[in-house]
Amino acid sequence: MKKFFFLYFLVLSPLLFSQSSYQTKLVNLMNNSNLDYINYLSDKNLTIIDKNNSGTLDNIWITEPIQFSNPLNGSEFTSLLLIKQLDELNGTTPFNISHNPTLERYIRVFLKDRRESISQIMGRASYYFPIFEEHLDKYNLPLEIKYLAIIESALQPTASSPSGAKGLWQFMYGTGKQFGLDVNSYVDDRFDVLKSTEAACKYLSYLFNTFNDWDLALAAYNSGPENVKKAINRAGGVNNYWKIRQYLPKETQGYLPAFYATFYIFEYAAMHNLKSNPSSLTYFEIDTIHVKNQLSFAKIQNIIPIENNLLKALNPQYKKEIIPYSKNKKYILTLPVNLSSTFLENENSIYQVSNSETNFSSFSNHIKITKRNSYIVKSSDNLIKIAKNHQITLKELKAWNGLQTNYLITGQRLVITNRVKNDQINTKNSFSPSISPIFSSVKNESKNPSVL
Repeated sequence: MKKFFFLYFLVLSPLLFSQSSYQTKLVNLMNNSNLDYINYLSDKNLTIIDKNNSGTLDNIWITEPIQFSNPLNGSEFTSLLLIKQLDELNGTTPFNISHNPTLERYIRVFLKDRRESISQIMGRASYYFPIFEEHLDKYNLPLEIKYLAIIESALQPTASSPSGAKGLWQFMYGTGKQFGLDVNSYVDDRFDVLKSTEAACKYLSYLFNTFNDWDLALAAYNSGPENVKKAINRAGGVNNYWKIRQYLPKETQGYLPAFYATFYIFEYAAMHNLKSNPSSLTYFEIDTIHVKNQLSFAKIQNIIPIENNLLKALNPQYKKEIIPYSKNKKYILTLPVNLSSTFLENENSIYQVSNSETNFSSFSNHIKITKRNSYIVKSSDNLIKIAKNHQITLKELKAWNGLQTNYLITGQRLVITNRVKNDQINTKNSFSPSISPIFSSVKNESKNPSVL
């Protein structure tokens, strides 16, 4: 499928996620106001939100292989016990799981060095795994394939690799197009959780029908079917992953052991005292809505009390935070289930603005930036935080700055007041039509140091 794969959780930096119980709070919050509910569903409580920009993958797994010198040793977790457990797993799956020294090393290293990362991924799995299982069942594929997405992306829907593979299932552009994933200026279906999972099921079905062996099908998913065919030929025609492994690309040699190690660890997590970092949201608590006109995230947030990070996490396919509209294609908006009802209740007011007003209304109150009426954006800022700190509304902040989305650039200036300052009056009176306002401001300040 792509040239490289990245075993994401091997190098994942520690993230801070909420450990609070979700089950008891949800019942009470669902009966309260939407605002209370969404305040709880903030990005502090969602393991599906990438807080450290870790959606950008690199190839550390390839350039810096796992060091096996000090695998986990425990008097109770013996090789004999592992052999027994792998035999038990083998009896419950169509995959060929059997003990070998390579697989045991992977399992022990993961259990020793990656416990925190695994707990974080287990939290994300509570949201994504039901989606995967539903689609895998639809295509009559083994449900264990859900673990493959962990190897591909660590369950980060916006994951991107240096080779150009993107999304939960790491589709390259060409392969994605082949299996129905569209990419345009507004949308990248490779980031769409439902569509990319559907495409992955189609591709895996094709690969299994090609090789009639799940080990070889998964190897082909990573390296491409041609590389697997070449390895089979170099191995003398044998159709066994472990016997052709030495002839496969380097990253594919570790792909199956990593997959089976992940499979084992998730199935025996309780025995190894691995606990999930709970997510505040599951797949069964979201709803989808077909949009009836082009719609920006900013406009949605004007009606619904939802944080931008959550909105982006639930709708990662919209690259510019704008949902397009087409009579020939349906585009969906994903929201927490109770907020979807709020959207539908306000649907008429959301869509009442015409396309032209939608495109240009945000510029109608645009105020020219000066040194006195503006604020310099810091790396930790977002629009909601800036508006709150300066005691203005989000709508005012966006209107004064002509903003249609919530994108910010560190170092940019934003107007944070519509009051006319002395420096604006002075510079306005001193401006020459032939001089740029920026340089005129500097000139004026040099003449009137008392203004500073």
